[in-house]
Amino acid sequence: QVQLVESGGGLVQPGGTLELSCTASGLALRWHNLRWYRQAPGKERELVASIGILGGVTNYADSVKGRFTISRDNGKNTVYLQMSSLKPEDTAVYSCNTNLGSVAYWGQGTQVTVSS
Repeated sequence: QVQLVESGGGLVQPGGTLELSCTASGLALRWHNLRWYRQAPGKERELVASIGILGGVTNYADSVKGRFTISRDNGKNTVYLQMSSLKPEDTAVYSCNTNLGSVAYWGQGTQVTVSS
């Protein structure tokens, strides 16, 4: 059974930093492209960042470029999202995602709240 488990969310002040982690079981992430999404209340889910299999190709939403960094540790079967210079508009539930063929796997999500 494949499971993705996120951690690292919480409450942070504007301008602060957080690092999210997503660890997989039942699936070797090293063979898969990995993504972080977020969904704020009343808004559609948004692709925040993605990273290729070898880790050399990353893509970011314009809203987070220069502030967020996606990385992966295949040995730990984990993908990370380092977030800095956080803004209130970054408040959302963040979820990791990967696909195995046509099957999509999602974590349960972790809440990030940016507020003073």
